[in-house]
Amino acid sequence: MELQNNGLCHSYQPVKNWHLQLPDDSHFSPVGIALNSKNQLVIFSRAAREWTVRLAQPYTCITEKTILVADAATGKIVSSLGNDLFVTPHGLCVDADDNTWVTDVELQQVFKFNAAGALLMTLGHAGIAGTDDVHFNMPTGVAVAGDGCVYVSDGYGNSRIVKFSATGTFLLQWGFHGTGAAAFDIPHAITLDPLGHVYVADRENRRIQVFDSNGKWLKILGDKSFGSLCSMAYDIKNEQLVAVDDLASATNEHSGSDVIIFENGGNSFTKFGRSGAYDGPAGWYHDVAVDSSGNIFTADLLGNTILKFEKKPGLQ
Repeated sequence: MELQNNGLCHSYQPVKNWHLQLPDDSHFSPVGIALNSKNQLVIFSRAAREWTVRLAQPYTCITEKTILVADAATGKIVSSLGNDLFVTPHGLCVDADDNTWVTDVELQQVFKFNAAGALLMTLGHAGIAGTDDVHFNMPTGVAVAGDGCVYVSDGYGNSRIVKFSATGTFLLQWGFHGTGAAAFDIPHAITLDPLGHVYVADRENRRIQVFDSNGKWLKILGDKSFGSLCSMAYDIKNEQLVAVDDLASATNEHSGSDVIIFENGGNSFTKFGRSGAYDGPAGWYHDVAVDSSGNIFTADLLGNTILKFEKKPGLQ
């Protein structure tokens, strides 16, 4: 479908006095963020791990805490876990029961933890890539529906979406590598709306593809002005999809990211960031989350920080 470009979004502004309160001696590289029911920001960090995927054993796990929980209002860290568990963290989501789900592209696995940090489920086999119903090939993202079904974007090696039951039983898959409808060039992240529609950030095709819960293709959200579509989140308060992109050169020089607001049921969009609607630093927004008040958080891999944006006064 052809989207209407409504230009710059002037509704949001950065919250300049907000910052994540990290320990001075910690390493931080945020790749995944989401909100839980307590309005806490759950963050997946690579700590000091560089993006160098070896896809071969032996591998070494990150010794620092990789899953951080922060108060979204103050930025104060309230808990942390995940040391000596992950090799190359990537995607994160929080389900309706406040379970945290994460993907590790080098371990080739998806993990489910409860709110207390106990491991409840593991999908995939450690360090073993595959194309069947029990293996992944560098899984990038995960989303969980209201009925507990699990969707995994799989990912850098496989160009597909895999759906599992709430107990981890394989149900179906769809997708293939390419540029047409239902084809992907790095399905980089995945999210759901309240109606159960499945949104996939088709990164290198610079678009979002939308499907129903059974993988039926519905539409494409794309525009020539978009960079590589990294991720998206559904803003329940304002009933709209919020996405983030990244504009980079062939030599991986990053020019900055936009936050893209899809309006009117996804028929039009506005954006801010790289496009110049605010005076904050250019960034590489790897993930995005929206809290219950409609505040937008971005995981910035250039600045190794979390940024917070709010509606301007009078626009709530």
